[in-house]
Amino acid sequence: MFSRRNRQRALGLVVSSSLVAAGPCDIYSSGGTPCIAAHSTTRALYSSYTGSLYQVQRASDGAKTTISPLSAGGVANAAAQDTFCANTTCLITIIYDQSGRGNHLTQAPPGGFRGPESNGYDNLASAVGAPVTLNGKKAYGVFVSPGTGYRNDATNGVATGDGSEGMYAVLDGSHYNDACCFDYGNAETNNKDTGDAHMEAIYYGTCGVWGTGAGSGPWVMADLENGLFSGSGAGLNSADPSISYRFVTAAVKGKPGQWAIRGANAASAGSLSTYYNGARPSGYNPMHEEGAIILGIGGDNSNGAQGTFYEGAMTSGFPSDATENAVQADIAAAKYATAALTSGPALTVGSSVKLQATTPGYTTRYLAHTGSTVNTQVVSSSSSAALKQGATWKVRAGLGNSACYSFEAADAAGSYIRHYQFALQVAASDGSKQFKEDATFCPQAGLNGQGSSVRAWGYPTRYFRHYSNVGYAASNGGVQTFDATSSFNDDASWLISTGFV
Repeated sequence: MFSRRNRQRALGLVVSSSLVAAGPCDIYSSGGTPCIAAHSTTRALYSSYTGSLYQVQRASDGAKTTISPLSAGGVANAAAQDTFCANTTCLITIIYDQSGRGNHLTQAPPGGFRGPESNGYDNLASAVGAPVTLNGKKAYGVFVSPGTGYRNDATNGVATGDGSEGMYAVLDGSHYNDACCFDYGNAETNNKDTGDAHMEAIYYGTCGVWGTGAGSGPWVMADLENGLFSGSGAGLNSADPSISYRFVTAAVKGKPGQWAIRGANAASAGSLSTYYNGARPSGYNPMHEEGAIILGIGGDNSNGAQGTFYEGAMTSGFPSDATENAVQADIAAAKYATAALTSGPALTVGSSVKLQATTPGYTTRYLAHTGSTVNTQVVSSSSSAALKQGATWKVRAGLGNSACYSFEAADAAGSYIRHYQFALQVAASDGSKQFKEDATFCPQAGLNGQGSSVRAWGYPTRYFRHYSNVGYAASNGGVQTFDATSSFNDDASWLISTGFV
């Protein structure tokens, strides 16, 4: 049995020694609150872990492979994924539990809400939507678009009833919305709302239906079911700040009669700040935790939220602040940093371009528009000036993310290509966050080996595609007719060159 003094001494040894040799779950264990689930697509969360981090499946032949750390305790082998997924698209099918308890996360099934995939399942995340670097080494996070979710309803060791637990996650502080609910943590085992106090999960976003923090958000809050809480009850907790960090560490922990929310800049050394630590809200003491694990969704499979997850873990027992601060120090030492969202032929902001289809038999056609409808049309040197203008696009810095691009219609200043219900259209910007994100696209090397494929920033499983000569944001396989896998790589690859006008 660890005494408090021995735990503090062990924790101090972890903190003072090389952080490369101690992962977050080593630190939790030293603090007497071991991880019972450890999930990350970017790195190992134990110093000795060499097993699988996650599994990807490629569209070209349905083959799967697992991605492991480059070395024990190290960063994910992103190069292995890049090689496996070359000239096709890949989805993240499993996020493995590193704790040894088998609490892996897979495609979330339907519950109180149905997902957009076949049989009501949620979508799986693109394997390339969230590139980052850790200590200069490339890795990929889990980019959760609305409709995407992961879950495990048959877990081992996760807190139930009024049990004590802690959890943390490293998230993209710039990727969020106001929908319910981008969560990571403890949820119902039947995928439905079974009542107040049946959840305890980290939430990140700007949903203000229940609780809020200071300012306009986004906030770290807790989803306790039938309420997102920032403090002792529903409503405002002014001590819970709006977050502006690119990388966020979020932590929630609870035990009988008490719970806490903490957070920090994941890319900066320093302790976690405490946003709330006190009594449970009325009606939530005792808790009735059920022990499922969710990522990207609410306990009832509410799946309208978005966010990006890099790593996280859940513990047995209520971690001390000192333990969580040591975990935060380890996260900061990992040196999360942004990575390029684009690849392939470079585009120049301010230039005029045309996009030529590469599908055999359609190479005389270019991406154009007729009114608001984006389509492909045959354009040549003898075409009318109006048609040439309608097939020319101005390259702008991405309205929703300046690391990517937006395409303004040359013949309609202030109007951009956006996806709406996954059809491409030309529309005037209304200045909203939703429009800006829907009008932001990230070119990459062409899937068929020619030119560029243009990926939707907010839905990185989807690309510019012509189908029956109409433009869509299409996935490589899916429930929509325009998601057909036949000729996808050709239909989604474009030669981008100087515009007609």
